[in-house]
Amino acid sequence: MPSEAEWEYTCRAGTTTPFHFGETITTDVANYNGTEDEEYQLSSSCGQGSKDIYRKETTVVGSFGIANAFGLYDMHGNVFEWCADHWHENYEGAPTDGGAWIEPVSDNHNGDRLMRGGTWIGSKDICRCAYRLGNWSRHLGFHIGFRVVCAGAV
Repeated sequence: MPSEAEWEYTCRAGTTTPFHFGETITTDVANYNGTEDEEYQLSSSCGQGSKDIYRKETTVVGSFGIANAFGLYDMHGNVFEWCADHWHENYEGAPTDGGAWIEPVSDNHNGDRLMRGGTWIGSKDICRCAYRLGNWSRHLGFHIGFRVVCAGAV
């Protein structure tokens, strides 16, 4: 799994916008819950995107045909992606070399791994490049995945 720093770097692929393809997101370019959902207090409002659809399941990787500048698909939505790092509330004391921060902290997260990228069951807000989620143990299920990273020369 990538470190949190590696994940965000590869998601952004040189951009500074909330999504690697720009300021807004719609369900035409990513798989997330594009409807208002009062039960889970989800809002479809993020940027200037319109209210969209809710597929209620994962989609095949690459089905939207929009890769980032590094050629990676589905960095926004579809499934949350585990990172190698343990959850920390902030970046104080984080490694400065881009490596994983694997020291568990003595808070209520019990060494949970951090997740990035958003999910088909969540709103636009959690699909942003910068959004991070901890305490994944309460989110275990069919909307979590991971990317394989090859370290070293190829």
